[in-house]
Amino acid sequence: MYILDSNSKVPLHKQLYEQLKEDITNNLKVGDKLSSIRKLASTYNISKTTVQNAYSQLYAEGYIDSQEKSGYYVCEVLFDVNVKQNVKENDKESKELYKYDFFPAQLNSSDFPLKVWKRLFNKVVNQDVNFGAYPDAKGELALREQIALYLQSSRGVNAKASNIIITHGFADSMELIAKLLKEKYSNFAIESPGYHLARRVFVNYNYKVTQIAVNQDGLDIDKLSISSAKIVYITPSHQYPTGVVMPVYKRVKLLELMNQRKGVIIEDDYDSELAYYNRPIPSLQGLDSSDRVIYLGTFAKALSPAIRVGYMVVPNWFLDEFAKSYDAHFARVSVATQLTLAKFIKDGHFERQIRKIRTINKKKHNTMLKAISRYCKDYEVVAQGAGLAILISPTKAFDYEKLQELAKRKYLKIYLTQSVTKSDFKAVRLGFGGFDLNEIEDAIVAFGKIWKDSFR
Repeated sequence: MYILDSNSKVPLHKQLYEQLKEDITNNLKVGDKLSSIRKLASTYNISKTTVQNAYSQLYAEGYIDSQEKSGYYVCEVLFDVNVKQNVKENDKESKELYKYDFFPAQLNSSDFPLKVWKRLFNKVVNQDVNFGAYPDAKGELALREQIALYLQSSRGVNAKASNIIITHGFADSMELIAKLLKEKYSNFAIESPGYHLARRVFVNYNYKVTQIAVNQDGLDIDKLSISSAKIVYITPSHQYPTGVVMPVYKRVKLLELMNQRKGVIIEDDYDSELAYYNRPIPSLQGLDSSDRVIYLGTFAKALSPAIRVGYMVVPNWFLDEFAKSYDAHFARVSVATQLTLAKFIKDGHFERQIRKIRTINKKKHNTMLKAISRYCKDYEVVAQGAGLAILISPTKAFDYEKLQELAKRKYLKIYLTQSVTKSDFKAVRLGFGGFDLNEIEDAIVAFGKIWKDSFR
């Protein structure tokens, strides 16, 4: 029951939005259907426009999904199960509340090559930065050249410096794509479970979003083929978050499908450097002969998320759209950072850093995996062997709400992921990258206790 006060200074649609959001966060499950606009308006004696405005905001923020001729449903989201949405919360204070934070996409600050970076940065600022010139809209040529060489040799990407655009990270890349393709396309597909931020960007640009289930070998292309989507976002080399790899035959099938409908594939190769047992298969973009793939990469996982550098390898037709962009974009990464990174790669430091990060995080991965096997019972590993997190799910009746409450009491920060299209998919994401190696076992000991106490 929602309490709406027509005499309040807060608009009715905002009151309803806030209470619906709290209900979704605390009480509803992925896939639950919300009341229809007509029914909610009738129940609370408010206008349908008020309900529509509240639902539209929830939809834009990724809390609910709209299914044609069916209604609104609570949708998949990766969320922190301990902290309620509160814009007034002080981030620094909240971090100090937790003894162990299992954030699934974090590096340890001590792993960053700070001395080398400082030395190169000072050299670049003193010798290479032209403080009197505007930056290149696509990013500094020196950095684009180094990224092209790296991608050609390590990921089999057909990369030329002229086809690379430097961005301020993943969200900036997706924003640019959504903006520039809006006039040509309106239907967007994404993996489910998948990366909620990718979905949210396209929702904010008013694309119709279809969520496509992930099978044991990646995106269900048959389901995609019966959708109307002409843009599809995928993570084929290490599916986020399940970890499955899309085989070559399926990649070819996807390319054929999107070529037939003159569509676009957004390939996010977000953590290809962090494979601990098998070499990742070459990029999907390297198989593309029809200019249908936009390839996304980042330095967040192998170097640092703090420097905020991402990049796109785009077809020539996309460069034409980019050139017509009203704001000419301008890479929102400082010239000094770009040139420092270019020199960091050129001098061989990046390859050494990748080897170092892979070695360190392989040890952390294996340590956490062994600790889980020792201190947790009745579970299955959903995803492991790459990236910065291990996913586990229970094999017996389990109370996730109790797990959330126990985690809060014991000052553990844990994360869940769910799927709209697969009702049986729910898992805990245990990140290891942010921990010191010697604290992982203690962290899992603490987690194992609340895991054990959460079975029904």
